[in-house]
Amino acid sequence: MHHAQCGHYLCRDYEASVEVAKRLIWAYPELSNTYRWLAAALGQLGRLEEAKEALEKAIVIAPSQFDTRVRHRVPWQRPEDYAHMVEGLRKAGWEG
Repeated sequence: MHHAQCGHYLCRDYEASVEVAKRLIWAYPELSNTYRWLAAALGQLGRLEEAKEALEKAIVIAPSQFDTRVRHRVPWQRPEDYAHMVEGLRKAGWEG
């Protein structure tokens, strides 16, 4: 399911990414990656209040994982996908 959320985001289908994220959060509320992609999608949609809330949740749940996955591109992530994710997170209020 997480891959579907990420896939929708990377295909710029932000609404679908948000919907998948909400289902994932209902089923697995402790997964920080879901909140990270949710924040990015909401940021891209201009839903800034919700985006900031999701961003804060992603950081609080797993600060070191957030730092690892956002401040530095992981080797298996394409540079353009990383840049797209960071763009959404910046729109959500991340200032890293």
